[in-house]
Amino acid sequence: MSSTPPGKTTAIVAYLTLVGALIAITMNLEPKHAYARFHTRQAFGLHLTFIACSLFLSVTFDWYVWVGLYIFYFILWIYGFYLALTDKTTPIPLVGPYFQKWFTFIQ
Repeated sequence: MSSTPPGKTTAIVAYLTLVGALIAITMNLEPKHAYARFHTRQAFGLHLTFIACSLFLSVTFDWYVWVGLYIFYFILWIYGFYLALTDKTTPIPLVGPYFQKWFTFIQ
């Protein structure tokens, strides 16, 4: 019988679009949960990276690059969401450790 980590709902909400990540940041203001903070940083970074890449790619339209971006984003999103559902704090591959360093303002 495993116990649910405190802040699991906040962690799950973080993966539901950028707005969900912003809501999760405010949800975790009081009380603060390390589990929610970890996943909020992961989700916020993932959504922000996708938006930044989309803005960069909007200058030129290359079908294959767009498809690659969406596949990359979707796979990492599914992986992060799965980790939040299964109570794990494993960083998202490739970019997850950077998100934990860069988004330290998320408490």
